[in-house]
Amino acid sequence: MGIDPGSRITGYGIIDMEGSRSRYVASGCIQTASDRPLPERLRTIFAGVTGVICEYQPMEVAAEQVFMHRNPDSALKLGQARGAALCAVVMAGLPVSEYAPRAIKQAVAGGGAADKNQVQRMVALLLNLPESPQADAADALAVAICHGHTRQTLNRLGTVAVLARRRRR
Repeated sequence: MGIDPGSRITGYGIIDMEGSRSRYVASGCIQTASDRPLPERLRTIFAGVTGVICEYQPMEVAAEQVFMHRNPDSALKLGQARGAALCAVVMAGLPVSEYAPRAIKQAVAGGGAADKNQVQRMVALLLNLPESPQADAADALAVAICHGHTRQTLNRLGTVAVLARRRRR
């Protein structure tokens, strides 16, 4: 499961990794009422992520790391929204991995400076979707794809390291 945290819209995306292929399962957005106080919005994010976890039973979760905004107040709100989402994940006992926005874009679009439209199109292409998902859901799917590919690479490297150790014996 991938999470793209936001204080107004938190995207989620769920994929299955089958070998080196990613298969789309679900995606969507947890929307909060921007006219509500921040603590109520955080509760909505926590409850929404908890509900997605209960429904889809992911085995692990990846989230986008916070990046510094020009507006410190926005960065603080984003960090709090991210915290609410991650608390739901940790309370469910799931492992969490974190990725920088540039690494996520690099993994799905081939460049760390890709714009939202490029990410949406590449997510649709990689997951064989008939159309591009909504931007926040596409970002969350991109986080999940990045994590799946990273995990696969690390597994392969681990296998190579084990084989190398065996050869040295």
